[in-house]
Amino acid sequence: MLSAVVRRHVLAGCTSVQRANLWKMPERSAFPGGFCGLFPQRPSSASVFRLQTFHTSAMRQKKRHPEEPPPRDLDLLRYDMRDLKNSPKPALYLGLSGLVPLVSAPLFMAVTEAYVPELAFAQVAYGASIVSFLGGARWGFSIPEGSPAKPDWLNLANSVVPSLIAWVALLFNSITQSATVVIIGLGVALHYDLSLLPTYPSWFKALRSILTLVAVLSLGSTLIIKIVYPEKTYLTEK
Repeated sequence: MLSAVVRRHVLAGCTSVQRANLWKMPERSAFPGGFCGLFPQRPSSASVFRLQTFHTSAMRQKKRHPEEPPPRDLDLLRYDMRDLKNSPKPALYLGLSGLVPLVSAPLFMAVTEAYVPELAFAQVAYGASIVSFLGGARWGFSIPEGSPAKPDWLNLANSVVPSLIAWVALLFNSITQSATVVIIGLGVALHYDLSLLPTYPSWFKALRSILTLVAVLSLGSTLIIKIVYPEKTYLTEK
């Protein structure tokens, strides 16, 4: 009886020819699978379990192979010290050997437990020449054609500032004031190289940071020795 009701409901929306054909067909051929074919069947628990297993396995594969982060540009606050190993050998060896005059002065005074003003002045004068050299390196980097640093007012004027700081440092009669100005000049030159000229290679920035740190610590050690140990002169007599 239920099949007859459903069949009449289906025939209501058909043409006369379609109605005649449907009346001639048996119930099971007109509705394949019986009336169950009219309603969606719920998936079995086994098929659901297989789908969940496939979904979780796909997620595990994604976790095993994470995407690599894009490379980041280096700036004042982010630079990788591991790039120091990529430094050219001449730049690395000459840069480290340039620290010998700065480090040897406070080391000698600490071993002898005496503050030597002549040695301290030689250290400060060498530090001032290094500050001036860093400004000249920036000038030379801006001049060649095709350089990422253009020879504009910003780059050329900033390259002159370290030389002026070095000159001012040598005008003082006090080693304390001269060493302080040289330390400021080293910090200003490092700031220029890391922030205002980001086109420098990363290995150069890492090398510059290490060399500047050692130079500042050496000059600071001389100032501490001047306070702690007694003064002793070798070349001049009072």
